[in-house]
Amino acid sequence: MGHKYMPHSEEDIREMLKKIGVESIDDLYSDVPEEVIFHKEYAIPSALSEIELRKHFDELSKKNKPLIIFGGGGAYDHYAPSVVPHLLSRSEFYTAYTPYQPEISQGTLQYIFEYQSIISQLTGLEVSNASMYDGATAAAESMFMLVASAKKKNRILISATVHDHVRRVIETYAKFHGVDYSEIPEKDGVSDLEQLEKELERGDVAGVLLPIPNKYGIIEDYTGVADKIHGSKGYLAMYADPSTLAVLKTPGEWGADVACGDGQSLGMPLSMGGPYLGFISCGKAMLRKMPGRIVGATKDIDGKRGYVLTLQAREQHIRREKATSNICSNQSLMALYATIYVALLGEKGLMEVNKLACDGAHYLYDKLLSTGKFEALYNKPFLKEFVVKTSLDVEKVNSFLLEHDIMGGLNLGEGRLKFAVTEKRTKEEIDNLVKLMIEA
Repeated sequence: MGHKYMPHSEEDIREMLKKIGVESIDDLYSDVPEEVIFHKEYAIPSALSEIELRKHFDELSKKNKPLIIFGGGGAYDHYAPSVVPHLLSRSEFYTAYTPYQPEISQGTLQYIFEYQSIISQLTGLEVSNASMYDGATAAAESMFMLVASAKKKNRILISATVHDHVRRVIETYAKFHGVDYSEIPEKDGVSDLEQLEKELERGDVAGVLLPIPNKYGIIEDYTGVADKIHGSKGYLAMYADPSTLAVLKTPGEWGADVACGDGQSLGMPLSMGGPYLGFISCGKAMLRKMPGRIVGATKDIDGKRGYVLTLQAREQHIRREKATSNICSNQSLMALYATIYVALLGEKGLMEVNKLACDGAHYLYDKLLSTGKFEALYNKPFLKEFVVKTSLDVEKVNSFLLEHDIMGGLNLGEGRLKFAVTEKRTKEEIDNLVKLMIEA
């Protein structure tokens, strides 16, 4: 069949209306007050033929301006092999929703199981959910897990070096859930761990959220932190970039109880901000506190391996007001994206992605400092993202770069610029960026 989706025919509509006992579609809206019904003509363009529609969208696409991206801040321009969107666009994946019925959903359940296994391996924690809207909401849900586990404590501490947009979402969630939100100040680009210790001494901290890497791209040292938090009867969560966990110490290795973050760095396109993929993983002790879905492997009556949704009772669609979370829509299409991407690259591929990004970022960092127009702001280790300070007019520089189809560093104010370099950026692109910035 040439068409993937077919609209209802007039005969289909008549048959459905007859089945439910009404004369027309208008009868379905008989309970709607007349004064709120719109009776004018809708401002909708006339129908177009297929060739006219293609030309129309071609013209619209010409308004887009593809850029060479040197910005980051939680969304990164990583490369995904062409087979990923190809497989993702298959109709059985595109139209699939929640796999309630395992007898007809084995394919969907299997790839969710594989996704969970990948996230658990990357984070170093035992179980993972599938899945959340984005990293910020996953972080907020993680903090509620810590509060629920700590019981009589209601205070959470968030490092100021966690991405700003993530902290704002957590603060909003906390306000309307009656959770006491506080921040750990930053000191020289990293979390002030001395201040964290003082806060823990109060004895009222349910949980702490720390980043890997932090919002400046810095890889912070959390040696002994988990022990101090656990010693105060609190819990530790870490907000992580999952791509970097292929080479960095994992949340599990740091002693975290929960890991969360955004899977966008696993090859997902920037796409004007979405859709992205929020993930949460944790140890078995917090399994029943975790929102989202969990797929488990089992055996059928014939002893063959099969997959099912497990622990559904904590979901909104089952327990409603008693549910752990109100996040119910399944983000499994993006979970499939991450699964295909990681399966294609494998351990060696993910390590190579990080090596190329690291080499490129340090090359750009050294080139900028060598111009004499930029200076180091934090003398700390970084992987693919860093901050420098300049006396140049940042807005003017970035506007000039846009004229040359380049998105420059993110303006942090006070002459601070944050750059991110992924495996997609070439030496020629980096050299051209530096040249243009000096010209500006």
